[in-house]
Amino acid sequence: MPVVSLAKVVTSPAVAGDLTVRVPFIYGKRLVTNRVSFGKLSRRSCIGHCVRSELQSPRVLGSVTDLALDKSVENGHLPKGDSWAVHKFGGTCVGNSERIKDVADVVVKDDSERKLVVVSAMAKVTDMMYDLIHRAESRDDSYLSALSGVLEKHRATAVDLLDGDELASFLARLNDDINNLKAMLRAIYIAGHATESFSDFVVGHGELWSAQILAAVVRKSGLDCTWMDARDVLVVSPTSSNQVDPDFVESEKRLEKWFSMNSAKVIIATGFIASTPQNIPTTLKRDGSDFSAAIMGALFRSHQLTIWTDVDGVYSADPRKVSEAVVLKTLSYQEAWEMSYFGANVLHPRTIIPVMKYDIPIVIRNIFNLSAPGTMICRQIEDEDGYKLDAPVKGFATIDNLALVNVEGTGMAGVPGTASAIFSAVKEVGANVIMISQASSEHSVCFAVPEKEVKAVSEALNSRFRQALAGGRLSQIEIIPNCSILAAVGQKMASTPGVSATFFNALAKANINIRAIAQGCSEFNITVVVKREDCIRALRAVHSRFYLSRTTLAVGIIGPGLIGGTLLDQIRDQAAVLKEEFKIDLRVIGITGSSKMLMSESGIDLSRWRELMKEEGEKADMEKFTQYVKGNHFIPNSVMVDCTADADIASCYYDWLLRGIHVVTPNKKANSGPLDQYLKIRDLQRKSYTHYFYEATVGAGLPIISTLRGLLETGDKILRIEGIFSGTLSYLFNNFVGTRSFSEVVAEAKQAGFTEPDPRDDLSGTDVARKVTILARESGLKLDLEGLPVQNLVPKPLQACASAEEFMEKLPQFDEELSKQREEAEAAGEVLRYVGVVDAVEKKGTVELKRYKKDHPFAQLSGADNIIAFTTKRYKDQPLIVRGPGAGAQVTAGGIFSDILRLAFYLGAPS
Repeated sequence: MPVVSLAKVVTSPAVAGDLTVRVPFIYGKRLVTNRVSFGKLSRRSCIGHCVRSELQSPRVLGSVTDLALDKSVENGHLPKGDSWAVHKFGGTCVGNSERIKDVADVVVKDDSERKLVVVSAMAKVTDMMYDLIHRAESRDDSYLSALSGVLEKHRATAVDLLDGDELASFLARLNDDINNLKAMLRAIYIAGHATESFSDFVVGHGELWSAQILAAVVRKSGLDCTWMDARDVLVVSPTSSNQVDPDFVESEKRLEKWFSMNSAKVIIATGFIASTPQNIPTTLKRDGSDFSAAIMGALFRSHQLTIWTDVDGVYSADPRKVSEAVVLKTLSYQEAWEMSYFGANVLHPRTIIPVMKYDIPIVIRNIFNLSAPGTMICRQIEDEDGYKLDAPVKGFATIDNLALVNVEGTGMAGVPGTASAIFSAVKEVGANVIMISQASSEHSVCFAVPEKEVKAVSEALNSRFRQALAGGRLSQIEIIPNCSILAAVGQKMASTPGVSATFFNALAKANINIRAIAQGCSEFNITVVVKREDCIRALRAVHSRFYLSRTTLAVGIIGPGLIGGTLLDQIRDQAAVLKEEFKIDLRVIGITGSSKMLMSESGIDLSRWRELMKEEGEKADMEKFTQYVKGNHFIPNSVMVDCTADADIASCYYDWLLRGIHVVTPNKKANSGPLDQYLKIRDLQRKSYTHYFYEATVGAGLPIISTLRGLLETGDKILRIEGIFSGTLSYLFNNFVGTRSFSEVVAEAKQAGFTEPDPRDDLSGTDVARKVTILARESGLKLDLEGLPVQNLVPKPLQACASAEEFMEKLPQFDEELSKQREEAEAAGEVLRYVGVVDAVEKKGTVELKRYKKDHPFAQLSGADNIIAFTTKRYKDQPLIVRGPGAGAQVTAGGIFSDILRLAFYLGAPS
């Protein structure tokens, strides 16, 4: 029973408007023709009539290769079971002659007793065949030259790989096929339209040619090998425009018959193509070769199906979006199906179904990396997770370019049939519903559809529910465009408490807003809808949170001066250890000073950031810099590190936090500035998942803020905080002893770099006052810097000096007053110390020069150490004391670095 093969179309306009077409058909190896006259039909009408009548005629239907070929019929029975191994090679694997050789080598080296190999068309050939149809339908004569390109591609490949009779035989068949395709395309050209059957017949030739070439190459190695036109065996029933159902019973019968006549140890079969129950050529639709291989695996009951591709296996996430994605060692059938549905492009979504019945494992391997073991898909193996022991989530997938449709109204609640009416309307326009979510109140139903289909869906729903909308039973049909779906997949999610909490917590910490949620009762996946622009950040955030990759922070450094530069050097020196041991990747993607800035999406090379700043730096622009740090979609979390003392930079904190950028700073200006601005920042921080760390504002690298918070959070009550908060003033009064003058000690400190360039900035007490204000506010007091009593150590006449040099020159004239105070203190067995005090009981703060007994902890300091004493309800009799270096670039940078790492741990890095 042969199938139609339109080989020639001859038109004879004997009478105006009349059209006669001679249609040849292949019966086995014989060519017969039918002459059909269509009278005064249009060319499109006559060709359509010809196609319909001949394809529907039972007299001319059958397989492309007649099973009545004059070949001896062997009565052997098809052996099934573990002796068979099935391989599938995609178009990339057989993309050229060299790759076909590599594929043949893999087939030859497989030591399985019997092998069936399913091949796709050579790379890009299927697209070329569809292009031929499109050109012919458009009545574009260039389809002929394009067809010549297809011929030359396969002719050149055959000449490169084959010789002798094998080459001659293939080229003869290739030329016959090309002639048939010319006739078919000519018919399409005349009609200006191609039926689905004609299209399927044309595009299936790529697989026919690649299978024949590969079979001939394998035979050259001496193996018993033949090729199979899958249309002789696979029978499928189309169920929609994009899906078919295999008929396993009929396919098994045909396979038995085919094998009895074509017994071989190695069979090279065509992927993608099949026949309908009426023996009409069809396809398994786009990317259907995986499905072909799975069906073949089930028909042969093979011990394994290996799908060869150009990636190392199934990844935990799309490696193009998550660079730290890992190849999973194993997946269950259910997990693989879920991931393929949600966009993992390694498998055809229906590939798993045929092999599950017979527990046939699928192995995904890389033809270009044979050393990679790949991913095995099989029934769930206990205690095997593919990456991390007992990991509840195996991987994540995304679907982009979606729109969310929200139908809501009080009239929906408790009304049977509302959902049915909604989705019936959606079905009528042929839209694909990706995800559905409904609140238990039944007040609304929302679902996701491809963005290209949402206009038709909206029109259909508004038409169907016109009366309900007018009557107020439905309040609105809302379309939310620019959406993406993110799905977490894992079979162990069903038995692991807290997975959903971890998933949503990771999204919240990355400042991702969720628009809709869905989870099936099987609990194999959690699906959320997010903004399209947030999708990659969301994917990276959840991937990182489940420890499948590093916690990565996009870092912007503001102020690469002494402290900022030291911090950059510390990050450079510690980066490798953080990545290896703590899974933290601090990616400094931007550095900006007051005049120049340097930016790099992949991260700045910190071993040469100073020279890069000079060579490649551009004009500084804080808004552009902020947008760059925040706008990096490949890193879910971003942090601004302000290493300046600039009030203008501090005024940006609120906006940064509002935009989801974390802030780390030693800059005191924000926390000691106007009270209303401080309260506004803290309120925003508490209400969001954006973090603001400022440990280094008070004690450089000392844990002052964290100690204070720990006391308050555990229920202690602060009574008094008293301390030496300035490393500079600590050094000055630790060395202001004996007969030394105060100006002499100041000059020594300035020379050693312990003071600001202008020592008045230290001696004024403003820096200490800011620290006292910060601690007072942390303790719950609403103090303003302006109202804080501060003892200024700069003599009044010198406060207006034009320069630091003038100040230093005149300072000795005022040594007498401080020397007198020191002598009086020494006579009483005391020392002078410049301190700040927060009196929580009296709700006030002061900054002043005070005297302390020589056995007091404040009198025991040396160098530039700071010391802070917390007197609390718990530590009333003996204050809690924190002491250590409170100034210097290294310790300050270390305090900032510690805050950055604290942020990373909070965002999910293992601690």
